[in-house]
Amino acid sequence: MGKYEVQVLDSYNNETYYNGQAGSIYKQTIPLVNACLPPGEWQRYDIIFKAPVFSEDGSKKSSAYFTVIHNGVLIQNHVEILGTTEFIGKPKNTAHPDKLPIHLQDHGNPVSYRNIWVREL
Repeated sequence: MGKYEVQVLDSYNNETYYNGQAGSIYKQTIPLVNACLPPGEWQRYDIIFKAPVFSEDGSKKSSAYFTVIHNGVLIQNHVEILGTTEFIGKPKNTAHPDKLPIHLQDHGNPVSYRNIWVREL
C-alpha cells in the first residue's frame, strides 16, 4: 500500500537496528526470532495483513494488523501497528482506501522476487 512496511532485507549474520531487521514491522515491532537463511538462498514470507478501518469523518475505527511467517517460522503474531511505517517521524493514521497496490523495494543490493501471490481474505 506504500504505507506499511515489512522488512525483507538480509539479516543473516548481519547486524542492524532491532526494529529494522528482516521480518520487523519497520520501526514498530521486532520479529520474535531471526529466521533468515544464508544469502543466496530464497527467503519465504507469508504475510497476512488486515488494513485499518476509517470512519466517514476520517477517524480511525480499528488498527491495522500483521501476521508474518518467515521461512515457516511465526515471527509476528497478529501484531497491532500504530499507523503508517514512517522513515522519519511518528506513525500516521490518515484515512485511505483499504485496497491499494503493494510495493516491493530494495536498498541497492542484488535482489530478486518470485512467486508473489496477493489474495483477498
